[in-house]
Amino acid sequence: MSGTTTAAPPVGSAKTPADFLKSIRGRPVVVKLNSGVDYRGILACLDGYMNIAMEQTEEYVNGQLKNKYGDAFIRGNNVLYISTTKRTLGDQ
Repeated sequence: MSGTTTAAPPVGSAKTPADFLKSIRGRPVVVKLNSGVDYRGILACLDGYMNIAMEQTEEYVNGQLKNKYGDAFIRGNNVLYISTTKRTLGDQ
């Protein structure tokens, strides 16, 4: 380990993964599947099994846009991770 330490968040402000998922509902996300395919769109809802409903969804394979969907439903056992999209200079 390095000599630097990070302070723990103040008591009462610790966030759980469930808190994170609740906070990103309705926001743009990237969902990466175990197969390597990315889906980018607006997170509509998800359940305890990580089944995901998205709106304005785009499918990316090897970084290339392959398809656009109005709504998409992704079964939770295929999900590797969910991430909020990174802001670009144009988003400011």
